[in-house]
Amino acid sequence: MPLIRIDAIEGRSKQEIKDLLDAAHRAIVSAFKVPLRDRYQVYHEHPESNLIAEDTGLEIPRTRNLVIVSVTSRPRNQDSKLAFYASLCYELKQSCNIDPGDVIVSIVTNSDFDWSFGNGQAQFITGEL
Repeated sequence: MPLIRIDAIEGRSKQEIKDLLDAAHRAIVSAFKVPLRDRYQVYHEHPESNLIAEDTGLEIPRTRNLVIVSVTSRPRNQDSKLAFYASLCYELKQSCNIDPGDVIVSIVTNSDFDWSFGNGQAQFITGEL
């Protein structure tokens, strides 16, 4: 936890996907101060015609490198979220040559009762985590 889902236009190689997921993980670890093995990621590709992301009138250019990053997490403060946005864009630019304009992020917050990491238990509630 947090759980990261990345939606992108199809066509990246296995190595490019690995680099992208690694970059996203570095950003989460840095900004949210989670342990290295706290890694839950899903990467999903879409045909170009099935992924539309305009710019809300902000005139942000988008390319085929577009990634939409959805994060589900326990509550995080504003500074942590802002640090994540900046760190993610930096990591993706450095590791994957994805421009910041091609990075859209949404963070959804939930509570300790909303997580089970296996075995039919709510580990945040049972005290295992």
